Amino acid sequence: MTTQLKTKRTKQMFVGILISIHCTVPLARLHAQEQRAAKQQPSQYQVSSLPTLGGTSSAGNSINDQTWVSGYSRLTGNQSRHAALWRSGALSDLGTLGGPNSSVTWNVKNTQGIIVGISQTADPEPLGEAWSSAAFYSGPFTVGFINLGFVWENNQMRGLPNFQGGHNGFATGANNLGEAVGWAENDVHDPTCVLPQVLQFLPAKWTLGPPDIIENLPLIPSDTSGAATAINDNGQIVGISGTCDQAVGRHTAKHAVLWENGTVTDIYPDAPAPWWNTPTAINQRGDIVGFAGDPAFVEGDILHAFMWTMEGGIRPLKPLKGRTPKHVDSEAYGINERGQVVGTSCDANFVDCRAVIWEHDAYPTDLNDLKGGFPIRLETAKGINNNGEITGRAIDANSVRTPYLAVPVGR
Repeated sequence: MTTQLKTKRTKQMFVGILISIHCTVPLARLHAQEQRAAKQQPSQYQVSSLPTLGGTSSAGNSINDQTWVSGYSRLTGNQSRHAALWRSGALSDLGTLGGPNSSVTWNVKNTQGIIVGISQTADPEPLGEAWSSAAFYSGPFTVGFINLGFVWENNQMRGLPNFQGGHNGFATGANNLGEAVGWAENDVHDPTCVLPQVLQFLPAKWTLGPPDIIENLPLIPSDTSGAATAINDNGQIVGISGTCDQAVGRHTAKHAVLWENGTVTDIYPDAPAPWWNTPTAINQRGDIVGFAGDPAFVEGDILHAFMWTMEGGIRPLKPLKGRTPKHVDSEAYGINERGQVVGTSCDANFVDCRAVIWEHDAYPTDLNDLKGGFPIRLETAKGINNNGEITGRAIDANSVRTPYLAVPVGR
Protein backbone atom coordinates (compact mmCIF):
# COMPACT_ATOMS: atom_id res chain seq x y z
CA MET A 1 0.00 0.00 0.00
CA THR A 2 1.39 3.36 -0.98
CA THR A 3 1.99 6.13 1.50
CA GLN A 4 -0.52 8.26 -0.39
CA LEU A 5 -3.25 5.62 -0.07
CA LYS A 6 -2.53 5.13 3.66
CA THR A 7 -2.78 8.87 4.16
CA LYS A 8 -6.09 9.01 2.31
CA ARG A 9 -7.60 6.16 4.34
CA THR A 10 -6.37 7.69 7.58
CA LYS A 11 -8.08 10.95 6.68
CA GLN A 12 -11.29 9.08 5.82
CA MET A 13 -11.25 7.30 9.18
CA PHE A 14 -10.61 10.57 11.01
CA VAL A 15 -13.46 12.27 9.19
CA GLY A 16 -15.73 9.29 9.95
CA ILE A 17 -14.88 9.50 13.63
CA LEU A 18 -15.61 13.23 13.65
CA ILE A 19 -18.96 12.65 11.92
CA SER A 20 -19.79 9.89 14.41
CA ILE A 21 -18.92 12.12 17.38
CA HIS A 22 -20.79 15.04 15.85
CA CYS A 23 -23.95 12.92 15.44
CA THR A 24 -23.76 10.86 18.62
CA VAL A 25 -23.16 13.66 21.14
CA PRO A 26 -26.19 15.77 20.15
CA LEU A 27 -28.38 12.66 20.04
CA ALA A 28 -27.25 11.64 23.52
CA ARG A 29 -27.71 15.18 24.75
CA LEU A 30 -31.17 15.33 23.14
CA HIS A 31 -32.11 12.02 24.77
CA ALA A 32 -31.02 13.31 28.18
CA GLN A 33 -32.96 16.53 27.62
CA GLU A 34 -36.05 14.53 26.66
CA GLN A 35 -35.70 12.42 29.80
CA ARG A 36 -35.41 15.54 31.95
CA ALA A 37 -38.38 17.13 30.21
CA ALA A 38 -40.44 13.98 30.76
CA LYS A 39 -39.62 14.06 34.45
CA GLN A 40 -40.66 17.71 34.60
CA GLN A 41 -44.05 17.12 33.01
CA PRO A 42 -46.82 17.46 35.60
CA SER A 43 -48.18 14.18 36.91
CA GLN A 44 -51.72 13.09 36.37
CA TYR A 45 -53.45 12.18 39.62
CA GLN A 46 -55.91 9.56 40.74
CA VAL A 47 -58.11 11.60 43.07
CA SER A 48 -60.57 10.16 45.56
CA SER A 49 -62.80 11.67 48.25
CA LEU A 50 -62.21 10.63 51.84
CA PRO A 51 -65.10 9.75 54.18
CA THR A 52 -66.43 12.29 56.68
CA LEU A 53 -68.21 12.34 60.04
CA GLY A 54 -71.43 13.52 58.39
CA GLY A 55 -71.08 17.31 58.28
CA THR A 56 -70.69 19.54 55.25
CA SER A 57 -67.13 20.76 55.85
CA SER A 58 -64.06 18.53 56.25
CA ALA A 59 -60.45 18.77 55.10
CA GLY A 60 -57.17 16.94 54.88
CA ASN A 61 -54.44 19.24 56.19
CA SER A 62 -51.43 16.93 56.49
CA ILE A 63 -50.04 13.79 54.87
CA ASN A 64 -46.97 11.79 55.89
CA ASP A 65 -44.92 9.19 54.02
CA GLN A 66 -47.17 6.40 55.32
CA THR A 67 -50.06 8.12 53.52
CA TRP A 68 -51.67 9.00 56.84
CA VAL A 69 -53.93 11.96 56.12
CA SER A 70 -54.96 14.07 59.11
CA GLY A 71 -57.18 17.11 59.42
CA TYR A 72 -60.71 17.61 60.64
CA SER A 73 -64.27 16.56 59.90
CA ARG A 74 -67.51 18.21 60.96
CA LEU A 75 -70.07 16.08 62.74
CA THR A 76 -73.63 15.66 61.51
CA GLY A 77 -75.42 18.93 62.20
CA ASN A 78 -72.21 20.95 61.67
CA GLN A 79 -72.15 22.25 65.24
CA SER A 80 -68.65 20.96 65.99
CA ARG A 81 -65.63 19.45 64.28
CA HIS A 82 -63.23 16.74 65.40
CA ALA A 83 -59.63 16.04 64.54
CA ALA A 84 -59.61 13.20 62.03
CA LEU A 85 -57.17 10.63 60.70
CA TRP A 86 -57.50 8.67 57.47
CA ARG A 87 -55.46 5.48 57.02
CA SER A 88 -55.96 3.36 53.89
CA GLY A 89 -59.10 5.39 53.29
CA ALA A 90 -60.62 4.51 56.68
CA LEU A 91 -61.62 7.39 58.97
CA SER A 92 -60.75 7.59 62.68
CA ASP A 93 -62.39 10.22 64.87
CA LEU A 94 -59.58 11.37 67.19
CA GLY A 95 -62.05 12.90 69.63
CA THR A 96 -61.38 15.91 71.87
CA LEU A 97 -60.01 16.76 75.31
CA GLY A 98 -63.55 17.13 76.64
CA GLY A 99 -64.79 20.14 74.68
CA PRO A 100 -66.82 20.20 71.49
CA ASN A 101 -64.03 20.89 68.95
CA SER A 102 -60.59 19.69 67.93
CA SER A 103 -58.53 19.91 64.73
CA VAL A 104 -55.25 19.03 63.03
CA THR A 105 -54.48 22.22 61.13
CA TRP A 106 -50.79 22.14 60.13
CA ASN A 107 -48.37 19.69 58.50
CA VAL A 108 -47.49 16.84 60.86
CA LYS A 109 -44.72 14.81 59.18
CA ASN A 110 -44.17 12.28 61.98
CA THR A 111 -44.14 8.68 60.68
CA GLN A 112 -44.09 6.93 64.06
CA GLY A 113 -47.76 7.14 64.92
CA ILE A 114 -47.94 10.65 66.43
CA ILE A 115 -50.49 13.32 65.47
CA VAL A 116 -50.65 16.79 67.03
CA GLY A 117 -53.21 19.58 66.93
CA ILE A 118 -55.53 21.74 69.02
CA SER A 119 -58.53 20.74 71.13
CA GLN A 120 -61.02 22.45 73.37
CA THR A 121 -61.33 21.17 76.91
CA ALA A 122 -64.50 21.20 78.99
CA ASP A 123 -63.08 24.01 81.17
CA PRO A 124 -64.43 27.54 80.62
CA GLU A 125 -61.96 30.21 79.46
CA PRO A 126 -61.49 32.41 82.57
CA LEU A 127 -60.41 35.59 80.76
CA GLY A 128 -62.89 35.35 77.89
CA GLU A 129 -60.14 34.90 75.32
CA ALA A 130 -61.07 33.69 71.85
CA TRP A 131 -57.58 32.24 71.46
CA SER A 132 -56.67 30.79 68.08
CA SER A 133 -59.78 28.59 68.09
CA ALA A 134 -61.88 31.40 66.63
CA ALA A 135 -59.99 31.03 63.36
CA PHE A 136 -59.82 27.24 63.27
CA TYR A 137 -63.22 25.99 64.48
CA SER A 138 -66.17 28.28 63.54
CA GLY A 139 -69.69 27.41 64.60
CA PRO A 140 -71.78 27.81 67.76
CA PHE A 141 -69.12 26.38 70.11
CA THR A 142 -66.17 28.33 68.76
CA VAL A 143 -65.23 30.17 71.96
CA GLY A 144 -65.75 29.89 75.69
CA PHE A 145 -63.46 26.93 76.39
CA ILE A 146 -59.78 26.54 77.26
CA ASN A 147 -57.78 25.12 74.37
CA LEU A 148 -54.71 22.92 74.61
CA GLY A 149 -52.25 21.60 72.12
CA PHE A 150 -52.70 17.85 71.96
CA VAL A 151 -50.69 14.74 71.13
CA TRP A 152 -52.48 11.66 69.80
CA GLU A 153 -50.64 8.34 69.94
CA ASN A 154 -51.56 4.74 70.73
CA ASN A 155 -55.19 5.67 70.08
CA GLN A 156 -55.23 8.20 72.91
CA MET A 157 -55.27 12.02 73.01
CA ARG A 158 -53.52 13.95 75.78
CA GLY A 159 -53.13 17.67 76.37
CA LEU A 160 -49.75 19.39 76.25
CA PRO A 161 -48.61 21.74 79.05
CA ASN A 162 -48.57 25.52 78.68
CA PHE A 163 -46.02 27.90 80.16
CA GLN A 164 -46.56 28.63 83.84
CA GLY A 165 -49.75 30.59 84.42
CA GLY A 166 -50.99 30.28 80.84
CA HIS A 167 -54.37 28.85 79.91
CA ASN A 168 -54.23 28.06 76.19
CA GLY A 169 -51.92 26.27 73.79
CA PHE A 170 -51.69 25.02 70.20
CA ALA A 171 -49.55 22.22 68.68
CA THR A 172 -48.69 22.36 65.00
CA GLY A 173 -45.97 19.88 64.05
CA ALA A 174 -44.02 16.85 65.28
CA ASN A 175 -40.84 15.19 64.03
CA ASN A 176 -39.44 11.68 64.49
CA LEU A 177 -37.15 12.72 67.37
CA GLY A 178 -39.93 12.94 69.95
CA GLU A 179 -40.37 16.71 69.57
CA ALA A 180 -43.46 18.79 68.89
CA VAL A 181 -43.85 22.53 68.31
CA GLY A 182 -46.53 25.20 68.49
CA TRP A 183 -47.33 28.08 70.83
CA ALA A 184 -48.59 28.51 74.38
CA GLU A 185 -49.57 31.24 76.80
CA ASN A 186 -47.71 32.35 79.91
CA ASP A 187 -49.03 34.52 82.77
CA VAL A 188 -47.95 37.92 81.35
CA HIS A 189 -50.76 40.41 80.74
CA ASP A 190 -49.25 41.93 77.61
CA PRO A 191 -50.29 45.48 76.57
CA THR A 192 -49.60 44.62 72.92
CA CYS A 193 -52.48 42.09 73.04
CA VAL A 194 -55.72 43.06 71.29
CA LEU A 195 -58.90 42.11 73.18
CA PRO A 196 -60.24 39.55 73.73
CA GLN A 197 -56.65 38.24 73.84
CA VAL A 198 -55.06 39.09 77.21
CA LEU A 199 -52.07 36.87 77.87
CA GLN A 200 -48.77 36.81 76.06
CA PHE A 201 -47.88 33.62 74.17
CA LEU A 202 -44.54 32.24 73.06
CA PRO A 203 -43.25 29.81 70.45
CA ALA A 204 -43.00 26.43 72.13
CA LYS A 205 -41.15 23.18 71.71
CA TRP A 206 -42.27 20.12 73.65
CA THR A 207 -40.06 17.14 74.33
CA LEU A 208 -42.64 14.40 74.30
CA GLY A 209 -42.90 11.99 77.19
CA PRO A 210 -44.86 11.51 79.17
CA PRO A 211 -44.10 13.68 80.96
CA ASP A 212 -44.22 16.26 78.17
CA ILE A 213 -41.74 19.08 78.81
CA ILE A 214 -42.21 22.56 77.33
CA GLU A 215 -39.52 25.12 76.51
CA ASN A 216 -39.76 28.48 74.81
CA LEU A 217 -37.95 29.50 71.65
CA PRO A 218 -36.28 32.94 71.41
CA LEU A 219 -38.02 35.83 69.69
CA ILE A 220 -36.58 38.55 67.47
CA PRO A 221 -35.31 41.29 69.86
CA SER A 222 -38.08 43.71 70.94
CA ASP A 223 -40.84 41.26 69.95
CA THR A 224 -43.19 39.98 72.66
CA SER A 225 -45.03 36.97 71.21
CA GLY A 226 -44.64 34.33 68.55
CA ALA A 227 -45.45 30.83 67.36
CA ALA A 228 -43.71 27.80 65.89
CA THR A 229 -45.46 26.20 62.92
CA ALA A 230 -43.30 23.28 61.73
CA ILE A 231 -40.24 21.18 62.63
CA ASN A 232 -38.06 18.72 60.70
CA ASP A 233 -35.95 15.74 61.79
CA ASN A 234 -32.85 17.93 62.02
CA GLY A 235 -34.50 19.98 64.76
CA GLN A 236 -34.93 23.02 62.50
CA ILE A 237 -38.09 24.92 63.42
CA VAL A 238 -39.96 27.65 61.57
CA GLY A 239 -42.56 30.12 62.73
CA ILE A 240 -43.36 33.75 63.46
CA SER A 241 -42.22 36.52 65.80
CA GLY A 242 -43.96 39.81 66.54
CA THR A 243 -46.44 41.28 69.01
CA CYS A 244 -49.26 39.57 70.93
CA ASP A 245 -51.99 41.20 68.81
CA GLN A 246 -55.07 38.95 68.40
CA ALA A 247 -53.32 35.57 68.76
CA VAL A 248 -53.87 34.75 65.08
CA GLY A 249 -51.25 35.91 62.57
CA ARG A 250 -51.39 39.58 61.61
CA HIS A 251 -48.83 41.56 63.69
CA THR A 252 -47.69 38.42 65.52
CA ALA A 253 -46.32 37.43 62.10
CA LYS A 254 -44.15 40.53 61.70
CA HIS A 255 -41.13 38.29 61.11
CA ALA A 256 -40.92 34.91 59.37
CA VAL A 257 -38.24 33.07 61.34
CA LEU A 258 -36.07 29.96 61.48
CA TRP A 259 -34.82 28.52 64.77
CA GLU A 260 -31.61 26.51 64.52
CA ASN A 261 -28.96 25.63 67.10
CA GLY A 262 -30.62 27.84 69.70
CA THR A 263 -30.70 30.98 67.55
CA VAL A 264 -33.49 32.77 65.71
CA THR A 265 -33.08 34.17 62.17
CA ASP A 266 -35.42 36.43 60.23
CA ILE A 267 -35.56 34.70 56.83
CA TYR A 268 -37.54 37.50 55.14
CA PRO A 269 -36.05 40.74 56.54
CA ASP A 270 -37.24 42.82 53.58
CA ALA A 271 -40.81 41.48 53.53
CA PRO A 272 -43.21 43.87 51.75
CA ALA A 273 -45.40 44.29 54.86
CA PRO A 274 -44.87 43.88 58.63
CA TRP A 275 -47.74 41.40 58.98
CA TRP A 276 -48.81 37.86 58.02
CA ASN A 277 -45.28 36.69 57.17
CA THR A 278 -45.77 33.04 57.99
CA PRO A 279 -43.67 29.95 57.22
CA THR A 280 -45.96 26.94 57.03
CA ALA A 281 -43.66 23.97 56.31
CA ILE A 282 -39.99 22.90 56.21
CA ASN A 283 -38.47 19.80 54.60
CA GLN A 284 -35.43 17.83 55.74
CA ARG A 285 -33.14 19.90 53.49
CA GLY A 286 -34.22 23.02 55.36
CA ASP A 287 -36.23 24.46 52.46
CA ILE A 288 -39.12 26.56 53.77
CA VAL A 289 -42.44 27.62 52.25
CA GLY A 290 -45.19 29.91 53.45
CA PHE A 291 -46.91 33.18 52.66
CA ALA A 292 -46.24 36.89 53.20
CA GLY A 293 -48.53 39.85 53.82
CA ASP A 294 -49.50 42.54 51.36
CA PRO A 295 -48.94 46.24 52.27
CA ALA A 296 -52.50 47.06 51.26
CA PHE A 297 -54.18 44.36 53.34
CA VAL A 298 -53.43 44.44 57.06
CA GLU A 299 -56.21 41.91 57.70
CA GLY A 300 -54.58 39.39 55.39
CA ASP A 301 -57.18 39.54 52.63
CA ILE A 302 -54.46 39.02 50.01
CA LEU A 303 -51.32 36.95 50.66
CA HIS A 304 -48.29 36.00 48.58
CA ALA A 305 -46.65 32.58 48.66
CA PHE A 306 -42.88 32.23 48.97
CA MET A 307 -40.13 29.66 49.14
CA TRP A 308 -36.87 30.14 51.05
CA THR A 309 -33.67 28.13 50.62
CA MET A 310 -30.28 28.52 52.25
CA GLU A 311 -28.67 28.88 48.83
CA GLY A 312 -31.13 31.21 47.15
CA GLY A 313 -33.00 33.06 49.90
CA ILE A 314 -36.58 34.16 49.20
CA ARG A 315 -38.30 33.32 45.93
CA PRO A 316 -41.93 34.36 45.26
CA LEU A 317 -44.41 31.65 44.26
CA LYS A 318 -46.99 33.34 42.07
CA PRO A 319 -50.72 32.67 41.61
CA LEU A 320 -52.20 31.06 38.52
CA LYS A 321 -51.98 33.00 35.26
CA GLY A 322 -54.77 33.57 32.79
CA ARG A 323 -57.68 32.99 35.15
CA THR A 324 -61.00 34.84 35.06
CA PRO A 325 -61.50 36.40 37.52
CA LYS A 326 -57.79 37.20 37.81
CA HIS A 327 -55.92 35.40 40.59
CA VAL A 328 -54.00 37.64 42.96
CA ASP A 329 -53.66 35.54 46.14
CA SER A 330 -51.23 32.62 46.55
CA GLU A 331 -50.52 30.58 49.69
CA ALA A 332 -47.98 27.74 50.04
CA TYR A 333 -48.66 25.07 52.68
CA GLY A 334 -46.58 21.98 51.99
CA ILE A 335 -43.20 20.91 50.58
CA ASN A 336 -41.51 17.54 50.10
CA GLU A 337 -37.90 16.46 49.58
CA ARG A 338 -38.18 16.85 45.78
CA GLY A 339 -38.96 20.52 46.29
CA GLN A 340 -42.56 20.11 45.13
CA VAL A 341 -44.72 22.76 46.78
CA VAL A 342 -48.51 22.73 47.15
CA GLY A 343 -50.96 25.41 48.12
CA THR A 344 -53.80 27.57 46.92
CA SER A 345 -54.37 30.27 44.30
CA CYS A 346 -57.40 32.60 44.50
CA ASP A 347 -59.03 35.62 42.97
CA ALA A 348 -59.45 38.77 45.06
CA ASN A 349 -62.91 37.76 46.32
CA PHE A 350 -62.02 34.10 46.97
CA VAL A 351 -64.77 32.95 44.63
CA ASP A 352 -62.41 30.89 42.50
CA CYS A 353 -59.81 29.19 44.71
CA ARG A 354 -57.84 26.29 43.27
CA ALA A 355 -55.41 23.72 44.60
CA VAL A 356 -52.03 24.17 42.93
CA ILE A 357 -48.55 22.67 42.74
CA TRP A 358 -45.37 24.62 42.08
CA GLU A 359 -42.64 22.68 40.24
CA HIS A 360 -39.54 23.94 38.43
CA ASP A 361 -40.57 27.61 38.19
CA ALA A 362 -42.39 30.37 40.03
CA TYR A 363 -45.77 29.71 38.40
CA PRO A 364 -48.05 26.92 39.61
CA THR A 365 -50.06 24.25 37.84
CA ASP A 366 -53.76 23.95 38.59
CA LEU A 367 -54.29 20.49 40.08
CA ASN A 368 -57.76 20.55 38.57
CA ASP A 369 -56.10 20.15 35.17
CA LEU A 370 -54.49 16.92 36.37
CA LYS A 371 -57.33 15.29 38.36
CA GLY A 372 -58.75 13.05 35.62
CA GLY A 373 -62.45 12.36 36.05
CA PHE A 374 -62.74 13.55 39.65
CA PRO A 375 -66.04 15.47 39.49
CA ILE A 376 -65.61 18.45 41.84
CA ARG A 377 -63.16 21.33 42.20
CA LEU A 378 -59.98 20.87 44.22
CA GLU A 379 -60.07 24.04 46.30
CA THR A 380 -56.94 23.74 48.47
CA ALA A 381 -53.79 21.60 48.64
CA LYS A 382 -52.42 21.54 52.18
CA GLY A 383 -49.86 18.74 52.29
CA ILE A 384 -47.60 16.68 50.03
CA ASN A 385 -45.44 13.70 51.00
CA ASN A 386 -42.26 12.32 49.45
CA ASN A 387 -44.29 10.02 47.20
CA GLY A 388 -45.92 13.09 45.67
CA GLU A 389 -49.30 12.27 47.24
CA ILE A 390 -51.38 15.34 48.06
CA THR A 391 -54.27 16.08 50.39
CA GLY A 392 -56.52 19.08 50.82
CA ARG A 393 -60.14 20.07 50.41
CA ALA A 394 -62.54 19.84 47.47
CA ILE A 395 -65.77 21.81 47.05
CA ASP A 396 -68.94 20.94 45.16
CA ALA A 397 -71.67 23.10 43.63
CA ASN A 398 -73.53 23.20 46.97
CA SER A 399 -70.41 24.43 48.83
CA VAL A 400 -70.00 21.08 50.59
CA ARG A 401 -66.30 20.67 51.33
CA THR A 402 -64.74 17.21 51.49
CA PRO A 403 -61.19 15.92 52.05
CA TYR A 404 -59.38 14.26 49.17
CA LEU A 405 -56.30 12.17 48.43
CA ALA A 406 -54.50 12.70 45.11
CA VAL A 407 -52.06 9.94 44.09
CA PRO A 408 -49.71 10.64 41.14
CA VAL A 409 -49.82 8.21 38.22
CA GLY A 410 -47.52 7.83 35.23
CA ARG A 411 -44.35 9.15 36.86
